[in-house]
Amino acid sequence: MSRWAALPAELDPRVRQLVVRLRRLKDHSGLSLRQLAARTGYSQKSWERYLGGRSLPPREAVEALARAVDEEPTRLLALHEVAAEAWRNGRREAAAGEPEREPLVAPESLSAEATGPRSPGRSLRVALVAGAVALVLALSTAVLLAVRLSGGDPAQPASPLVATGGQSSPAVSESMPPSASASPSVPAYTCRPERVDGQWYAGLSRTRDAILANGHAGPEVAEAQCLLRRAGFSPGAVDGIFGPVTERAVRQVQRRAGLVVDGIIGPHTWKALRG
Repeated sequence: MSRWAALPAELDPRVRQLVVRLRRLKDHSGLSLRQLAARTGYSQKSWERYLGGRSLPPREAVEALARAVDEEPTRLLALHEVAAEAWRNGRREAAAGEPEREPLVAPESLSAEATGPRSPGRSLRVALVAGAVALVLALSTAVLLAVRLSGGDPAQPASPLVATGGQSSPAVSESMPPSASASPSVPAYTCRPERVDGQWYAGLSRTRDAILANGHAGPEVAEAQCLLRRAGFSPGAVDGIFGPVTERAVRQVQRRAGLVVDGIIGPHTWKALRG
């Protein structure tokens, strides 16, 4: 298995999911980066950027990799769609946080030297446009942060991946009465570990390949927390919320099982938990 460099700490968890999945598929195929480049039509340097988290691979590159390793592309493309949205949002937030740049005014200052004093009306229009753009970006950032803090973004495409297998999280079920949805209490999960056909199950989910990372929530997370506790690693409270304590326990299991230590639960980590 390749020894990958650590992904950038600031990388969005949804982009991290995609990169980790692509890395694992490449490792399991036994292909080198040069062979992968030959099979996909994307250069070796491009794959180094994609698999290093420095650049988001295009949709076509993800499809090409899936074909090269004989993998069904549907799930990969779903992960790519979520990662692409997160990547765009991150670029918008980064742009909103940057100070106003002088190059917007520099061309006018150069022309002013050649043609005379700059028109006050034009300067005012430039200032108004720049201010409107900055205001829109700031409002967008504020809305995104508010929705994330509230824990429920109905337009977020990652929701189906957080509650995989078509199961709805008790915390966001639309069938709950208004009083229940407004309650700050965390849904209670009960661990009922049992061994079936050589596999451990806690009675909350039977998934073996759901991708879970810090920030996710739902019965799949609670299932993983129960299995972590059974394996002797404390994930904190079994509340169905993937937080820092649960991530630390996942890393400990991955280290013991000889897996890639990234704190993200995927098919191989599920196998270690259920085995």
